[in-house]
Amino acid sequence: MSKFLIRRIIFGILTLFLVSIVVFAATQALPGNAARAILGRSATPERVAALTAQLHLNQSVASQYGHWLGGVLSGNLGISAATQQSVAHLIAGRLANSAFLVLVAAIVALPLSIGLGVWMAVKRDRPADHVLSMTTLVLAALPEFVIGIVLVVLLATNVAHVFPAVSLVPPGEHAWDEPSVVVLPAATLVIAVTPYISRIMRASMVEVLESDYVTMARLKGLSNRVVIWRHAVPNAIVPAIQVSALQLAYMAGGVVVIEFVFSYPGMGAQLVDSVANRDVPVVQALTIIIAAVYVILNLLADLATILVTPRLRTAGR
Repeated sequence: MSKFLIRRIIFGILTLFLVSIVVFAATQALPGNAARAILGRSATPERVAALTAQLHLNQSVASQYGHWLGGVLSGNLGISAATQQSVAHLIAGRLANSAFLVLVAAIVALPLSIGLGVWMAVKRDRPADHVLSMTTLVLAALPEFVIGIVLVVLLATNVAHVFPAVSLVPPGEHAWDEPSVVVLPAATLVIAVTPYISRIMRASMVEVLESDYVTMARLKGLSNRVVIWRHAVPNAIVPAIQVSALQLAYMAGGVVVIEFVFSYPGMGAQLVDSVANRDVPVVQALTIIIAAVYVILNLLADLATILVTPRLRTAGR
């Protein structure tokens, strides 16, 4: 087990290193002079030269990358070229809001998906299973922004004005201070990821319910509830854990679109604004943070898979 985790950690570090190269290269490939794009056409040559030196744009590409990577590793994400504020200070509140949104969505989506998948498997080939299978298939095909717009029309307009259509948070406050602004973005995330996890859980449960050891448990006279929750679910949940980690990572990245739709004050909206303003330090910081979250969630998924799978726990002993 320890060798497996060490390999995964090393692979994660290499992945982040490659992502850092791609992110840096992508920002370097943007057309035009970043300093002039930030300051505008009316900027004097002196101001452009000063900002160019501040952003280290007058150095070689390798030197710029080394300076940026060293800062990231030391926790110094640099200075925002657009606002002249510390990048860490600028994005801290946005990251907290995005983390809260993903946490709320995950708390709802994960147990809902697992329970729904189990119920569909138990009701296999019955009308309820057919209806839910078709519904989850349709929902899985819908883009996030379509789901968000539908929820706004249904729950934030004259149809049923229950929640705010725009997630406005007063300056100095966080999203958890205004819980109503989180409901529609979180519901959009839940609807976007639940179909995938529930369908994977259903398929895994159907396979497990047809296995020999489940048949043996039934022959022993165990109740249906015991067979399902004590014997079937622990063995069927491994694929669902892996898919759940991928969907959580998807939330961390896909939240960009949802935050833009609802004007939610998270890192997604900040990333869109930073790209529009050519604020390269903020774009680089947010992108590498999203990549790090993705790698960490995959490592946690591997660990959870090992913990719930006895043969993996004993492997390598």
